[in-house]
Amino acid sequence: MRNKVAVILLLVMLLSLVVLSTGCGLFGQPGKTPAEVNRDHARTLRINQQEMMRDVDRTLHLDQPSKLTDKRLP
Repeated sequence: MRNKVAVILLLVMLLSLVVLSTGCGLFGQPGKTPAEVNRDHARTLRINQQEMMRDVDRTLHLDQPSKLTDKRLP
């Protein structure tokens, strides 16, 4: 009796671990079409690339104009 309860409890825990570890990928993404998901991914990648370029510019001091000349450039 005690052994059966332990086995059932272990199986329930294992099944819940499998379901929780897969997240929404196992059941699809409710409420979003594949086109919307692709658009969201593209937007995230574009924003990440812009932020990385902004960080590089700030690190290399390219985000501010240089003051090497006293002439005003258009």
